[in-house]
Amino acid sequence: MFEDSDELLGRMSQAQGASASRTTVLVAFAANLLVALAKSAAAAVTGSASILAEAAHSWADTGNEIFLLVCKPAFTSAARPYASARVWKGAHGVQELLNPEPATDFLVGYVVLAVSFVLEGISFLRSVRQARPGAALLERDLIEQVMATSDPTLRAVFAEDAAALIGLVIAAAALGAHQATGSAAPDAVGSILIGALLAFIAVFLIDRNRQFLVGEEADPHIRAAVLRALLDQPEVARVTYLRLEFVGPRVVSVIGDVDLTGDDTETHVAVRLRALEAKISASPAVGGAVLSLSAPDEPSLTV
Repeated sequence: MFEDSDELLGRMSQAQGASASRTTVLVAFAANLLVALAKSAAAAVTGSASILAEAAHSWADTGNEIFLLVCKPAFTSAARPYASARVWKGAHGVQELLNPEPATDFLVGYVVLAVSFVLEGISFLRSVRQARPGAALLERDLIEQVMATSDPTLRAVFAEDAAALIGLVIAAAALGAHQATGSAAPDAVGSILIGALLAFIAVFLIDRNRQFLVGEEADPHIRAAVLRALLDQPEVARVTYLRLEFVGPRVVSVIGDVDLTGDDTETHVAVRLRALEAKISASPAVGGAVLSLSAPDEPSLTV
């Protein structure tokens, strides 16, 4: 459809394509797997509740990446590992408060947390680099782009990596307080806080993807590009209604009312309308098109 006039849609597909998302997930998977193994070993050595909570966090992230890799891109929330991990963390933190156990080998814990921060940071920067072109293209800031993107994979990796970095800071602070006070209570509180953070991220991902499932309208920049593309078609005299809804990552459905050029018979008009729908649907950025004829008294849309 719109080889010349919908450059925005093509550039968005390049900026946020499936290959870029897959690379982002692979980087996150490798980082989280290494971090999960290191944290698990550190938790066994130190006995720290917050590091154990962070280990569960990283295993949940690793499971999340596997979910994203094996499932087809869709508006599903890869939050099941988060949901189970947050319950376990909260319960473990409460148990640790009731039956505190002192931690040992604090240096091991600090080293593992520092290495984990570096690895998680690498994964986070990868998701940031993927989000930046789309943000610049649509004139959004980075957080706004992550919130609004139709790519649930990018949003999931960005959110979980951001949560992981915050969780590592909480774990380090909890471990430091444990060492300074000799009490396991700060460590247990850290575990509970990390569980709460994970719960927040899970709810955020579920709610945001739910909005796409019920019909999220496309960004005004995309709508303007499609309207411009329609008006550029020689058979279209004007457009009086246009609605775009995301039906998949970087894919929209097009619903509109158009006034065709000329004064054909009803049969010919129907054939031309179906041909225009087929031309629109040929674009990789369009998941389907349904067009109707405009009423004479309907005002025209302008770009």
